[in-house]
Amino acid sequence: NMKDLLPVGSVVLLKDATKKLMIIGILQVKPDEDKVYDYLGVPYPEGYVGAENNFLFNHADINDLIFKGYTNPERDIFIKVMDMLLGQHKE
Repeated sequence: NMKDLLPVGSVVLLKDATKKLMIIGILQVKPDEDKVYDYLGVPYPEGYVGAENNFLFNHADINDLIFKGYTNPERDIFIKVMDMLLGQHKE
């Protein structure tokens, strides 16, 4: 569900992982797979240290939510628009 997606800035620990990730993007496409992932994350606390250290993952891969990022009405509108666009795309 689109409304369940965590906001940018959230810090999570994936299943079977020891390193935390901070979410820097949602609904990201991996071009060579033409697949949409729920999140793009970078190591925490380091942050972005190069494209080779970016991680695509889905909500189901998250074991623990360490910190929930900032949300406001602007994000709520973004989520509604993305939900509408993706809903139309699936039909």
